[in-house]
This record gives sequence, structure tokens and C-alpha cells, in this order.
Amino acid sequence: MSAPDFIVHAPGDNVGVVVVETVEAGKPLVGWVLDTDATISVQALDPIPLGHKVALTDIPDGAGVLKYGHDIGRTVAAIGKGRHVHVHNLKTRRW
Repeated sequence: MSAPDFIVHAPGDNVGVVVVETVEAGKPLVGWVLDTDATISVQALDPIPLGHKVALTDIPDGAGVLKYGHDIGRTVAAIGKGRHVHVHNLKTRRW
């Protein structure tokens, strides 16, 4: 496998963390699932900066967001698969 575009820790995570420079809308992304050493694919539908999250599934409004095997917050709007996940559509548990 070439270097991944995003990282996922657990198979149940619904977001992955982008580990390459800014991703452009329309770019096919390959992710690495650390717990299983599997790869997964998703097409970016938005530009996504380095360190931000990409939705791996459709996530309904008010749903929990799982990153690295942990519930990190709730959506404040529905997020489609391949969309940018950040403060505009996610309320984190920290705040």
C-alpha cells in the first residue's frame, strides 16, 4: 500500500483523520485501519485540510462521532459520506 490519505484506528469509527496536505473535493482517498491493517476508500466531497476529519459513512444530525475508537462528540447537522467533519458540523465532547 502506498502512504494513506487518512487514518482510522477501529473498524467502527465513522470518521478518519486526514494525514496528507489539503485534500481537494473529488479526490479518491485511501485510508488505513490501524487495528486491522485493512484499507478503506472514500471519495472526498469537500476540500479537507491536514488533520481534519472525513466522514466514512453518512452520519445523521445528532449522532455520535467515533474517532480512534472513542465517541468525540455529536453532529449538529447531517454529514454525508466523504464530507469534511469539523466545528461547523460537530460539537465535541471537550466543549
